[in-house]
Parts: sequence; structure tokens; C-alpha cells
Amino acid sequence: MRDPYQVLGVARGASDAEIKKAFRRRAKELHPDANRDDPKAQDRFAELNTAYEVLGDETKRKQFDRGEIDGEGKPKFQGFEGMGAGRGGRAGGFEFNFGQGAPFGRGGDAGFDASDIFSSLFGEAGRRARGKAEPQKPPEQSFTLEVTLAQAVSGATRRVKLPGGREVEITIPEGVSDGKVMRLRGLGQTDPYSGETGDVLMTIKVKPDPRFTIDGQDLRTRVAVPLAQAVLGGPLHVPTLTGAVEMTIPPMTGTTKQFRLRGKGLKGEKGAAGDLFVAIDIEMPASDAELSALMKARAE
Repeated sequence: MRDPYQVLGVARGASDAEIKKAFRRRAKELHPDANRDDPKAQDRFAELNTAYEVLGDETKRKQFDRGEIDGEGKPKFQGFEGMGAGRGGRAGGFEFNFGQGAPFGRGGDAGFDASDIFSSLFGEAGRRARGKAEPQKPPEQSFTLEVTLAQAVSGATRRVKLPGGREVEITIPEGVSDGKVMRLRGLGQTDPYSGETGDVLMTIKVKPDPRFTIDGQDLRTRVAVPLAQAVLGGPLHVPTLTGAVEMTIPPMTGTTKQFRLRGKGLKGEKGAAGDLFVAIDIEMPASDAELSALMKARAE
């Protein structure tokens, strides 16, 4: 273990604030998540953390300056040096183990905890470096996508802009309902340290269609019919979500009459479709002398 002052890059007379500042700077430079291609990055980062465990603790720093402990915070016993004792308390073939360093944990006084530094520097990435948490995904992002009623019924492919600015093509499934939440996996934020990518939650909002009223899985619409056609009957073009279709109305069709077009409504999650109910609005001419005379004669 090198001299902790050298590891942190500070002078022996450095203040506590200077030591803390130096540690922050060096931790950003040496963090393993920022040096993925360096196989020795973890060792250097551990050495840096150990140095700060010693110098960042007032008691340990004084002990180190007096020569009572080494750069790892282990006690030095000078009395054994004449017997061949070396660093770590080894003498005459016997090894004295006087405690372990704590490169990623708590050490020294109860008021000192390097986790406070890691939390402010790296957040979750710092905690993972100490082995206290598994990698986690970034928080989910969300947005709302408006689709037409026709797109909701038949499905579609849309190019959308995600919250982060990225543009992607997404598939709107057939029969999607208003308020449906879809998860777009791996299209969210990317954690710069862990490389984990989050998800995006997309909420479907079906825009109202002025031609139709939604009634569960059924649709309702009203079609204007000229008076003569209502009286005589005949073919009538009716709008649907997949295009107009032709149906025949019988003679003397009134406004109370409704017609059902089966399977022309909204599709449910199981694939079954509702129906389209068609109501008639009879159109009266602005003026028609012949029709007026006829109605007058019938009234008399």
C-alpha cells in the first residue's frame, strides 16, 4: 500500500476540506464504471478508497502521521522488527493479523462513513461499487400517443418521438383501447455507469371521431336520408371505420328505425368485434310546391 497522501495527491499538511475535495476528484477519474477497459481500475479505486478511509478520519490520520498505523490502517508494532518482523506484523514464521482494512465499508469513528461520499458522487453506481446493491434500471419515462379511431380498430405503424428525443417506429396493435398502457422495453434512458437501459411507458389516447359515438364495443352513427328515399326506400351509403358500405333501407323508413351492421364496431382484446348501429335523419327540402300541395290534399 502506497502512502495515502500520495494516493490522494495531497500534501501532509492538507486540510480536511482539501483531502475531501481531492478524493472526490480522484474518485471520478478512477471509478471502475468510467474505466471499463482497464483491468486494474478496480484495484486502483480500492486503493484510493482505503487511503481516504485513513486520511478522511481524524483519529486514523493522526495515528498514521505518528507512525502507529500503516497506509491500510493496520497497526504497526516496531518492537518485532529486530526479530525479522515486517509490515503486517510477520515475525519468525508467525503472522500476526491485527484486523482487516475496509476499502468499501465503515471504519474508524462512528461519525465517519465513506458511503456519504459515494452517495453524493455516484448515487446508485457508487453503492454498487461497494457491493451493497445490484444494478438497477434507470427510472421509466412516459408519454401519451394520440391515435385515430380507425388506427385503434385496425392497427397501424407510427413513427413517434420518445421523451428523450429519439425517434422510432412503433406498431399500434389491432383493437387497442383508449387508456391502454404499452411498455417499450429498452427505449428509455441509459445509465452512463452501468449501461442499463430503462423502458418507456406509452399511453394510448383514442381521438374522438365526429362520425361515430362509442358505446362499449359498439359504434353508433346517424345518416341523412332525403325524404323521397325514406318514403320509397333504396340503397344508402353508410360510413364505417374501414370505408363506406352500401345497405338498403325499406320504404317508409322513419327516424325511429335503426339498422345494425354486424362486426363493424370496435374489436375487443379477444378479437371479437362489436356492431355499428345506423339511425336515420330525414332531410326535408327547403321548398317543394308539389310536395306541399300533396300534403295539403292528404290533410283535407
